[in-house]
Amino acid sequence: MANKTQCFTCNKEKITYPCDGCSQRFCLIHLPEHQQKLNEELNHIIDDYNEFTERINGQKQNLHNHSLIKQINQWERNSIERIQQKAQECRETVIESSRTFINDIENKFNELNKQTQQLHKENDFNEIDLNNLKNQLRKITEELNNPSNVSIRQDSQAFISDISIISSKKPKFNKWKQNGITVAGGNGQGQELNQLNRPLGIFIDKNKNIIIVDVYNHRIVEWKHNAKEGKIIAGASGKGLRMDQLNGPTDVIVDQQNHSIIIADLGNRRVIQWLNQNQQILINNIDCCRLAMDKHGFLYVSDYKKNEVRRWKMGEYNEGVVVAGGNGKGNQLNQLNTPTFMFVDENQSVYVSDCNNHRVMKWRKDAKEGTIVAGGNGQGKNLNQFSQPQGIFVDDLGQIYVADSGNDRVMRWCEGEGEIVVGGNGEENRSNQLNGPIGLSFDHEGNINVADQSNHRIEKFEIIL
Repeated sequence: MANKTQCFTCNKEKITYPCDGCSQRFCLIHLPEHQQKLNEELNHIIDDYNEFTERINGQKQNLHNHSLIKQINQWERNSIERIQQKAQECRETVIESSRTFINDIENKFNELNKQTQQLHKENDFNEIDLNNLKNQLRKITEELNNPSNVSIRQDSQAFISDISIISSKKPKFNKWKQNGITVAGGNGQGQELNQLNRPLGIFIDKNKNIIIVDVYNHRIVEWKHNAKEGKIIAGASGKGLRMDQLNGPTDVIVDQQNHSIIIADLGNRRVIQWLNQNQQILINNIDCCRLAMDKHGFLYVSDYKKNEVRRWKMGEYNEGVVVAGGNGKGNQLNQLNTPTFMFVDENQSVYVSDCNNHRVMKWRKDAKEGTIVAGGNGQGKNLNQFSQPQGIFVDDLGQIYVADSGNDRVMRWCEGEGEIVVGGNGEENRSNQLNGPIGLSFDHEGNINVADQSNHRIEKFEIIL
């Protein structure tokens, strides 16, 4: 009688047969079942192999869809955009430098032409005069034919060579008298017509008349040149929500086309236009901090809660277009943190005082992010730092002037370096001091006018010719 052993499947004593793979024994009934399971497992493995083969073939056919390829493509697009942005900035620099160069040549020629006309009119000249005129014209002609004030510098160390425009012509660094002249207010904090209560934005017309945002008196006042007191031109009815009232206005600009004034009426969350005592709300439900207008008549408004700057076409006050920030509060290059004053240049690039990031940002037209052009080295009082920058102005040479409010000074930045031009002597009320300067404006003679907020006055610092 054959030996019987226990079947691994049914656990009964039967004649069993071994499986070499698993070393178990199975009866005649369960041995085929075990073999069937092995066949099924083999089929699963074959299916997995087939699936793997399909994946291999699929990846061979879609090598361009690799995730790293997508990252490389994105890097390429970003690099091209930055190259185009850099190229455009260099083009603008060359155009502006060339414009300044040609204007200088033209001024020299006009002066020479005046001399020629004067000699011709007086009919009193000799060979020496004629030779002098010829030599001057020759020099001007040579200067025009051989402009050498700009060149290109390439950075060959970078993987993608960087270029920048180098000017051999040194800009003229203006200087100002360090003792200011009080041209408005300065009679203590108050609401009388010869007083101001924390002035903010200022606007100066060609006649040196100053329009002032008298924020805590909830009014806009105009001080005529050399006047002893101001005249209320908006908000004479006191603080309120009515159309003829203001509530904590923060900035004012003048629309040169119709000579109306446009006011950031922050407390009422509106931008309102005043024209001959008639009011019109231009933009409603906006935390309007400051205003600016470009040469094309577009209106720019900084929103300190949304941390963005929007642009509107005059007469079309819809949602507007975000031109700076708009990506939440932060310190990345596509973000702002409490934007305040702005300056818009000839190319519609927007310079923004990024107050709580203690920097000034430049956003080219249609750019997705800005560049730091001043500050950006943390809050502080070193010459490469700001403490809550406010009013801003950019001259024809690209020099950036900033009211460095927390440091009680006005600074000038050129090629990444800052210097104090006025103030910086403590926060008292002497003529060479500022206390929380906010608004900043230059008159047509180049004098600096500062809204010296905590001294409740407007100070003028005269240019040294």
